Amino acid sequence: MVTERPRRLHPGTIALRIVSRAPQEIAGLVALAAATSRSGLWPMIGIVSALVIAAALFAWIRWRSFTYTIGDGELVIADGVLNRKRRSIPFDRIQDVSIDQKLLARPFGLARVRVETGGGEADEAKLDSVTLAEAARLRAILRGAVPQTNSTDAVSDEPARDVVFTMSPGHVLTMGLFGFSLVWVGVLFAGLNQVGDLIGWNWVDVRDWAGVARREAIAWATPVFVAMAGVVALAVGAISGVLRTVLVEHGFRLEREGDRLRRVRGLATRTEIALSLRRVQLALIERGMVSGRLGWASLRLQTLGGSDDVGGRQSVAPFARDAEIAHVLAAAGYSPFDPLPLRPVAFGHVVRTGIVRGGVPLIVVTIAAFFVPLAGLALLLVPIPVVLAILARRRHRYAVVGDTLQVMRGVLAKQVWIVPIARIQAVSVRRSPLQRFLGLATLHVDTAGAKGMGRPNVVDVAVEDAERLSAALLR
Repeated sequence: MVTERPRRLHPGTIALRIVSRAPQEIAGLVALAAATSRSGLWPMIGIVSALVIAAALFAWIRWRSFTYTIGDGELVIADGVLNRKRRSIPFDRIQDVSIDQKLLARPFGLARVRVETGGGEADEAKLDSVTLAEAARLRAILRGAVPQTNSTDAVSDEPARDVVFTMSPGHVLTMGLFGFSLVWVGVLFAGLNQVGDLIGWNWVDVRDWAGVARREAIAWATPVFVAMAGVVALAVGAISGVLRTVLVEHGFRLEREGDRLRRVRGLATRTEIALSLRRVQLALIERGMVSGRLGWASLRLQTLGGSDDVGGRQSVAPFARDAEIAHVLAAAGYSPFDPLPLRPVAFGHVVRTGIVRGGVPLIVVTIAAFFVPLAGLALLLVPIPVVLAILARRRHRYAVVGDTLQVMRGVLAKQVWIVPIARIQAVSVRRSPLQRFLGLATLHVDTAGAKGMGRPNVVDVAVEDAERLSAALLR
């Protein structure tokens, strides 16, 4: 095996770091400018220039101190200015190497290389930034596709790639329309209000200038304003959803490469990640409240690390039809979801949920009505949680299908988990006081890498059924 000489990141990393950190320093520069404004323009320019030179010098020192070496069966990274650190990552620990390009790095042909191992949830190492050719060479060597050489022109004989799922521009646009967001609507109206205050715009002045009486102006302007505000809100919400989706999902492409799924996507930041199928723990199908009823769904795979998602999941089909979801599942080694074998949870689920979601509000509203009679009108809303509880029981189903546990849950937005029994790490049967009174139990299913909410738990089944299911899952 050949041990290479130590290499450094691309020199363009220095400029990229300075530019990328510039927005974070704007507030400090403004405060500095305000503090030195009395001293005159040239002293202020001198101080700012000195700070920029100091930042560039510090970035150069950091760049100079960082090296990486392809050694005898290991990747060695040395870093640190005062306190030097040296990390050795054996090739056999590396699960995969992913490449992404940020918006600033793309015009210069630079990319970030992320080395993923099985030792934790975060990336073991990041090389930010190297040329695309060097990134491809590193990925090929670290994955064992080509032998180690001192040449940067090594050719990779990677396994053939089969396209599993893609998203056309129209596909991405449709997904964006369903990603309607009102966040930017609030930002827009807040901005307009600030602009109005800045330029001194006053509705009273306009009304007086037009010679219209106050009552007539309100009668004419109110419906017009409401209609215009509604149209603007819908337009801004739709546009913001489309823009956000295009920035993230543009050029989405999923391929099967040996025992990996490789995903490429992104307009602002172009990312290329690989999922080792051996590390996939479960599949999660999600249907939105509106898009789900129109036949659209999304598919995410839970992995052992390497994911920026809070739940440890990677999106492999963010907006797809059922046939496309089934095709991606097959590529990942999962059988398609079939709701027919699934059975509903116990009827006690309706009773317990009705008591918790309907009974408690009923008591609160009844007490409040003694002091504020109008609060009694809220009693008309109490049946709603009970109706939702009945629907939730119909939608919450589960079954062991083949060698997988399949769980379905949700009323408006639906979720389906497909969990290979071999991937289940622990199963626990838990009972609250109300569940003990009703003879119910909740089965908690844990898999490796699971984080946050959204677990494939089976809620409110008979105690005997919970015990049998637990034994079946741990057989």
